Amino acid sequence: MFAVIFSWLIGVVLAADVHVSWDVSFQNVSRDGFSMHLATVVNGKLPIPPVYVDQGDTLHLHVQNSLPHPLSIHAHGLFQRNTTYYDGTGMITECGIPPGHSFTYKIHTTDQTGMFWLHGHHEFELPDGLRVPFIVRKKSLWEVDEDILITLEDWLQMEFMEKTRLIDQMPSKLLDHNYPSVLINGINGNLTQPIRFVPGKRYRLRVISMSSTYWFRFRIPGHLMRIVEADGIDSKPAAVEGLDMCPGQRYSVLVDALDTAKYNYNINVTFFANFVERAPNVNPRYYHIPLEYRESAPVKQYPIKEDHQVKWSSEFDLQPQDKQEILEPIDRQIVLGEKEHEPEVGLPFYSFGNYAFSHNTQVPALMTALSMGDLAMDPRVYGPQANAQVVRHMENVELVLNNTNARDHSFHLHGHVFQVVELGCAVQDRRLCSSRTRRSLKWPMRRDTVTLPMHHYIKVRFKADNPGTFMGQCHQEQHLYKGLAFVLVEAPDVLQKTLKVPQAILDHCRILGRKTQGNAAGNWGFNMTGLPQATLVVNSI
Repeated sequence: MFAVIFSWLIGVVLAADVHVSWDVSFQNVSRDGFSMHLATVVNGKLPIPPVYVDQGDTLHLHVQNSLPHPLSIHAHGLFQRNTTYYDGTGMITECGIPPGHSFTYKIHTTDQTGMFWLHGHHEFELPDGLRVPFIVRKKSLWEVDEDILITLEDWLQMEFMEKTRLIDQMPSKLLDHNYPSVLINGINGNLTQPIRFVPGKRYRLRVISMSSTYWFRFRIPGHLMRIVEADGIDSKPAAVEGLDMCPGQRYSVLVDALDTAKYNYNINVTFFANFVERAPNVNPRYYHIPLEYRESAPVKQYPIKEDHQVKWSSEFDLQPQDKQEILEPIDRQIVLGEKEHEPEVGLPFYSFGNYAFSHNTQVPALMTALSMGDLAMDPRVYGPQANAQVVRHMENVELVLNNTNARDHSFHLHGHVFQVVELGCAVQDRRLCSSRTRRSLKWPMRRDTVTLPMHHYIKVRFKADNPGTFMGQCHQEQHLYKGLAFVLVEAPDVLQKTLKVPQAILDHCRILGRKTQGNAAGNWGFNMTGLPQATLVVNSI
């Protein structure tokens, strides 16, 4: 007993305050080696150095906004328990850091470890460069000789908004021909530096998709990978041949080096999207990371495997290390259908409700929840553009997402990890979907980001134990920009009794001409005078 208490005290004593300072600005850069354009940089550079802390540390992220528009920073995968105002989602939890001003995010890591990432979440800083791994370390369950971080990114040939303006003027059938480049470990994917293995040693590879739109697949021919973490949740070791990763997902895998240095190998990285047409040398694209045992050794070649021959990662093949049982009974079920409306010209509009999501409100959702009294339990006060879903404290919530359309989506829920409990066909036409229904009914794997495949539904469950306002969103930036998101309003009655927003956040709203009380329009009751009209989405695809 004394040893347990002593070790706990040691952990508390060793907890540290980690300070990281960012000056965020625009600068012309060429990350892929051939396209030069304006990007969002930190301290004048890209890529941004990864951020490492130990469990129990508090990250103090000091941000100076040198951009010409408001800025917010989201810690993807962190719960922000009791500090929802640090979730960093523009007009959901804050108004944003005004141009020329600064702010410090305090991110506590008491109850979470593993792989996360930091990225811009107000305008479109993420695809323009503002994204970086955030690793919370702990004493591992697995003995390894080296811990290796591998980042996968897409990189546009122009600024995100410039690209969006151009393709919004094109016939929609041409929209999918604007493919980005690939960055691996921050540089052109064709120029990636070797990863070095020593025979007989064990490695932990931390693989993170910081993609803004497209999917990655990751394989090491001749080597077995065992997944031991997904999105910050430790898992029972699960052997796979490859990782299938949507934007925002993270995996830690154990890899045992071979016993000989006779050959070198190539780690294969595939960049693709199932929801657009295939095109030679475009979709999919193939890259490799040299895996080097000996500098002069030949590279061993393997027969090419078709995708259907590979055992890819899947939530339904994973179990959490803590064996948390499925949440039962269900207190509230929320059913949302992904809707799309494709005009003749320009990008489609998307929605998880009747209206395309927009953050163009007068009051952040968090401040509406705090100031509207009993009416905060009514979704209407958050405005039609929020598609707000209000849940009560400690409810077991089942979220059902239906995707009857022909595009995959990457779904991310802020403030939570969810149990992935079921995946099946959302359409009856077997030509569109012939998959068997998959279920995890005992110890479902938990994560914060999951693929919502075309023509499928997915069921996830979570406990509403984190009062706040959190975004549920597609993590493909183009789809978020056009409305595929909703606001989860969690226990506003509890929030009103327990949460106080830092004065600096309220001051930022005042500087930006936003309000900090009232409904989405800054009025009382259901008076939405002054709120921009929401875009109605009628399914047409």
